[in-house]
Amino acid sequence: MPLRAKMVTPAWRMGSRVYSTPTEDLLQPQPNDDPDDVQFTNNYGVRNIELNRPKKLNSLDGSMARKIIPRLQEWEKSELAGVVIIKGAGRAFCAGGDVAALAKWNQTGAEGQQKSSDYFGLEYKLDHLIATYSKPYVAFMDGITMGGGVGLSIHAPFRIATENTLFAMPETTIGFFPDVGASFFLPRMEGQLGTYLALTSEQLKGVDAFYAGVATHYIHSSTLGQLESRLAELQFPDHMNLQGRFKIINSTIEEFSTGLPSDRAALSGEIRNAIDRVFAVDQPNIQVILSSLEQIKTSKKSSEALQAWAARTVDTLHTRSPTAVAVTLQQMRVGREWSIAETFQREYDIASHFMAHPDFVEGVTARLIERKKERPNWQPNTLGQVKSSDVNKFFARKTNLPLINTGSGSDYKEYPHAWIGLPREEEILRTFAGTTEQEAMSELLERYEGKQGVREKVAEVLERRSMV
Repeated sequence: MPLRAKMVTPAWRMGSRVYSTPTEDLLQPQPNDDPDDVQFTNNYGVRNIELNRPKKLNSLDGSMARKIIPRLQEWEKSELAGVVIIKGAGRAFCAGGDVAALAKWNQTGAEGQQKSSDYFGLEYKLDHLIATYSKPYVAFMDGITMGGGVGLSIHAPFRIATENTLFAMPETTIGFFPDVGASFFLPRMEGQLGTYLALTSEQLKGVDAFYAGVATHYIHSSTLGQLESRLAELQFPDHMNLQGRFKIINSTIEEFSTGLPSDRAALSGEIRNAIDRVFAVDQPNIQVILSSLEQIKTSKKSSEALQAWAARTVDTLHTRSPTAVAVTLQQMRVGREWSIAETFQREYDIASHFMAHPDFVEGVTARLIERKKERPNWQPNTLGQVKSSDVNKFFARKTNLPLINTGSGSDYKEYPHAWIGLPREEEILRTFAGTTEQEAMSELLERYEGKQGVREKVAEVLERRSMV
């Protein structure tokens, strides 16, 4: 039987891991909290978190975050809890934050805007806790995984995509910016995929999330229950460190790999090369990016497919909030230098600034509440009208967000579990330099223990590089 999401008093100090006491009462239960919006279950060594708002696609709100945080802290100090799994009820993992409620609060003025900012502060505390969690954490990204749902999964060492996965960061569509730690994750994606996804809100479906590095594994949804049972059987010696446990879990998940539905990602070949070129870091602003896309669209040297992609991308960028696009581009440029803790501090400042900007209320109302098809009335209304001085205001440091975990392992510049997914492009090219293809492939397969997708990823990278 699922455990009711009762609140427990957080333990703020656990051994060498230090937890700060929040200055706000953000973690205290509220009168309107739904007692059943998150369900917790135990299965031997597995501790389950199931997001339980299927009619709202498990959109994350404060009530849910206030339950998950203390439960994660409780399990972190429990000797019986070996692996944490998070999943969603229904056809979504988590489709995002409950931004419709935030837009309504913002319309009431400064007090409501602060209430919205407080929500983001709570959400980012949870996301940072997940990103620095000291026990294995597995996210079943089975279904819609967007916005706030990305924050609950993208920083996990194990992120499982299925044929149902639909990943996106759609914030520029609603006059906001990719948050929940996207400043850390997206700029660190290969090439300029992260910047492209951030600006356009492009979706990755199923196995494409795996090839892009959003997911670390791909398995069929029908086997998730069996995988959960298998993970519950695992027992780790007391002396085994976290990396050792990761290796066992990684190989266990691979037991359920039954093949990939495609040997190439949708964003591959000439389109992927164009993404890396058009959105490169030396492109100074969005106007130059648009100009590059226009050149591809009209060039006789471009294939029809590439011209069509460029035309769609131009149209997409012009429909997004100009302010959100400009801020997001700046975010992608500077976020690569932020540590994981700094990321959430910076994003809290940016989010607070957006809560006082008219585009957020306009975008959420038009796209999510009234569901209008026409372009929202953005302010300013065109990309050319956005001033760099206005963009810089979003990055001004304002307040300090007290994170929950401030002890050992609470900050880093690169994910400590980056090796769990597929090999990165630079590793592939380095391995293939100065040796035969057969020897290089054998070396990579041995290094990644025959992981599903390595052969396909290598073939795509070498093929694409030969086109340049």
